[in-house]
Amino acid sequence: MLLSMTGFGEARLQEERWTVSVEIRTVNNRHLKLSAKISDPYGALEPDLERLVRETIRRGTVQVVLRIDRPRRVEDYRLNVVALTSYRDQLDALQGSNSTSSTPLSSLLVLPGVVEERKPATDDPHQDWPVLSAVISQALVKLQSARAEEGNAMANELLVLGKAVATHLDQIVARGPEVVAAYQKRLIERVQSLVEGQGVTIEPKDLIREVAILSERADIAEEIVRLRAHLAQYIDVIHEPESAGRKLEFVVQEMGRETNTIGSKANDVEISRCVVEIKGLLEKIRELIQNVE
Repeated sequence: MLLSMTGFGEARLQEERWTVSVEIRTVNNRHLKLSAKISDPYGALEPDLERLVRETIRRGTVQVVLRIDRPRRVEDYRLNVVALTSYRDQLDALQGSNSTSSTPLSSLLVLPGVVEERKPATDDPHQDWPVLSAVISQALVKLQSARAEEGNAMANELLVLGKAVATHLDQIVARGPEVVAAYQKRLIERVQSLVEGQGVTIEPKDLIREVAILSERADIAEEIVRLRAHLAQYIDVIHEPESAGRKLEFVVQEMGRETNTIGSKANDVEISRCVVEIKGLLEKIRELIQNVE
């Protein structure tokens, strides 16, 4: 089963003590690269988060956003009396001794440092990890579901492209004997036109030898056998239980190598056309498997 490296998953937990939300996005990458954004003071949990992600994802760029929001409480805010008194005393001094009223304290509350927001501290963020990891796991399940759905669509398209490659390969196989026969005919006609009226005769065995030499040089039977074998392996990899994007890359690389050899050895227009078509199909396959885990 193929898995796409592109996907999205989210999960949310809302309780009286807090609200936890997780968003996970993935895009393609040759290696696993994790980027995490975690609310304070839970940054220390990033190694645990990475271990959890690695249990599910093997390749791709993974972006995780973990938000932990707690409801505000009375004890979360306090006045900085020192700062408040300092502001008031300095303002009173600027107003001078003739002033009949002191600066209202309420007008000083918006000044920097007067009201302090005290974020609830957690003695040990790891104590909350069992709950947080459960929410993250839910998001990963949804992510994998999306990646599997897209991977299934990609697998179907890859199979269609592989079938098209096999069709063109069958055309090459069928054309092979005709290439030798056509070359033999052209060779005989050319020789006859050259020796006509010269009183020179050409032994049939000499013509046969030339045809045999061409047949050996243009023999693509071995390349065809290997390309068929790679194509069969390509289909097997697509149906493997685990997604194997890298293995597909290697197999398609070998398919391209055999196709290039066939094109260079077979001196025939029809075979060259089939080779060009196969190369185009392999390029489409490469673009698809770049997003397969």
